[in-house]
Amino acid sequence: MKRLFFSLLTIVIANATVAQQPQKITLEDILAKGTFRAQTVTGLRSMKDGEHYTTLENNGRIVKYSYKTGNEVAVVFDITEIRDAPIESFSDYIFSPDETKVLLTTAVQPIYRHSFTATNYVWNFVTEEFTPLSEKGAQQAATFSPDGDRVAFVRGNNIFIKNLKFGTENQVTYDGEKNKIINGIPDWVYEEEFGYNKALWWSPDSKFLAFVRFDEREVPEFTMPMYAGDSPVLEKNKLYPGLEAFKYPKAGEKNSEITVLVHELRSKTNLPVDIGPEKNIYIPRLKWTPDANSLVVMRLNRLQNNLDVLYANPYTGDSRRIFTEKNKRYIDESFLDDFVFLDDGKFVIDNNGFEIKQLTKGKFDVTKFYGYDNIRKVFYYQAAAESPLRREVYFISQDEKKKGKMTTLQGTNDVDFSVNYNYYVNYFSSSKTPALVTLHDNKGTQNKVLQDNTVLKNTVNVLSIPLKEFFSFTTSAGVELNGYMIKPEGFDTSKKYPVIMTQYSGPNSQSVADNWGRGIGWEHYLAQEGFLVVCVDPRGTAARGEDFRKITYQQLGKYESEDMVEAAKYLGTLNYVDKSNIAIYGWSYGGFVVLLAMQKGGELFKAGVSVAPVTSFRFYDTVYTERYMRTPEENPKGYDENAPLSHAGDIKGRLLIVHGSADDNVHAQNTYEFAEKMVQAGVQFDMAIYTNRNHGIRGGNTSMHLYTKMTNFLNEQLK
Repeated sequence: MKRLFFSLLTIVIANATVAQQPQKITLEDILAKGTFRAQTVTGLRSMKDGEHYTTLENNGRIVKYSYKTGNEVAVVFDITEIRDAPIESFSDYIFSPDETKVLLTTAVQPIYRHSFTATNYVWNFVTEEFTPLSEKGAQQAATFSPDGDRVAFVRGNNIFIKNLKFGTENQVTYDGEKNKIINGIPDWVYEEEFGYNKALWWSPDSKFLAFVRFDEREVPEFTMPMYAGDSPVLEKNKLYPGLEAFKYPKAGEKNSEITVLVHELRSKTNLPVDIGPEKNIYIPRLKWTPDANSLVVMRLNRLQNNLDVLYANPYTGDSRRIFTEKNKRYIDESFLDDFVFLDDGKFVIDNNGFEIKQLTKGKFDVTKFYGYDNIRKVFYYQAAAESPLRREVYFISQDEKKKGKMTTLQGTNDVDFSVNYNYYVNYFSSSKTPALVTLHDNKGTQNKVLQDNTVLKNTVNVLSIPLKEFFSFTTSAGVELNGYMIKPEGFDTSKKYPVIMTQYSGPNSQSVADNWGRGIGWEHYLAQEGFLVVCVDPRGTAARGEDFRKITYQQLGKYESEDMVEAAKYLGTLNYVDKSNIAIYGWSYGGFVVLLAMQKGGELFKAGVSVAPVTSFRFYDTVYTERYMRTPEENPKGYDENAPLSHAGDIKGRLLIVHGSADDNVHAQNTYEFAEKMVQAGVQFDMAIYTNRNHGIRGGNTSMHLYTKMTNFLNEQLK
């Protein structure tokens, strides 16, 4: 009996000891299981009364909540309670403006980053009827008219309008054809770089539908081989690869020719709008004035340093310029959406083209504009006023007599207002705190906590996962740069640790910020493996003023890579850094900077991992590249001196270069061309190509394979 008791006691003590030992993070936890994924509140939609909001739950229920209490009020729609419903679930929904109907999105098939086709259904709350939006094929860009009686959509590059009262489907355009003419949706480069997936806009009175027509017949075509494998477009066991062909204008090449048209529903005619004689332009947005009397056309020159705002008569197509914004370098693309009308029909720049006033003043960046409250006469915005690492939400009245800060927590705050600005949901996080989602009234009073991620916080604490620690240093050029470190568990300053530098570094991006970001991820796994993980934001990144952000103009890569070299040198001076074992990692623009930093750093970087890199901006698209670089004809030196492709033989450390073979964004051409340059220069390297994968290199077991490969490579090179 005593022996049995002793054995049981031994087992209990052993189990207690195991329980006290921190578990190790695994790649499966991060990439497959979502163990450390922060929970949030998504798909929140303010209802027209401004007192309630809805969310989509379980892919089949639209639930109504009170802003005042945060409590559930009613289930607005439940697909499981609809008799003989033609669908079992839906992935998104849009109410008609009067909320008597809802458009339900199903069978989504992604195309590019923002675009997709879908099968849509309309549920009428009054008649309790289900109607397919169309029975003639999948749709894109489905959009209710303001009166709720019609839905415009695109199919096969043509625009259609469904009359919900009579069930008729009228065709608006007839010339749409793949890789030739596109109506009502953007071409590839507009979608990717101007960030939207529909190019049609209803007038407020529902009498007109304005749209953009893209003639891309003269745009060069890019083709990618697609292999059988898991390709959705090729039959299995096919002996020859297929080809995916699409129009992609590389820097300096021809863009789509743009036409703006207005469709009048009564006469069923399409009227062209006068957008000026210059053809080599962009029309990144259209809007309507609140009275529906004018179509607002935003016209951007190809160099993107001159933006004209035009007012067009929808009955005649005549237009007049009412405002011009110019910049000696380029106009930030955020300007396109930060354009709102005041209650008197004016906008922040008045209708005669004169600036009314500058509302915010100070040495800080306004990072987001939420809108204008025409009852309180107040503007709401986000700014990095207290630190470039943080974000706060502020308000200021039109007469500037009322102003203040709405958020109190120190970190990163972002808000979602009700339509009447009586309430807002605050999304907060910091480097130490995962997403905290709270509901507030306009005075800042917290009504309810919607999500606090208690489980995740406890998990992080129990496992003693090291979190970000911020630092700054000054380069030899006298520039102060911000960074963060993630130190290994049990960090000891008397030891020397191998370093992995991670960065993105792209224009107006920010990796070093006081937010939760992507949470517990591969960086933390690497720290657990014994690496000191460091991230530094170089010149060209966000929230430190226009001059800091735009210093990279016409020479992308130059200052960013120089600052990475400076960061590595600085780290080498720290007594706990093994300066002979420093690696650098980056994806996309970050991969581009990896290559340049390794070329400039000599023996400084023992290894590097470059994923989906641009190796010459001559290979990248017109809108993005020329915004920062002008055209190759105008700036050949800027393109070639800062192209990794021009200096392939200067790579000294061991490089792992990775690409997806079906990357429609940064084409695998970049890696293939660079690899050949390294081969001819005698540079040994490692390379991985992922079949049929796009820029994100995801799908099936792909992420696990990729991150395992990168981890193994870094372990082999630095330990």
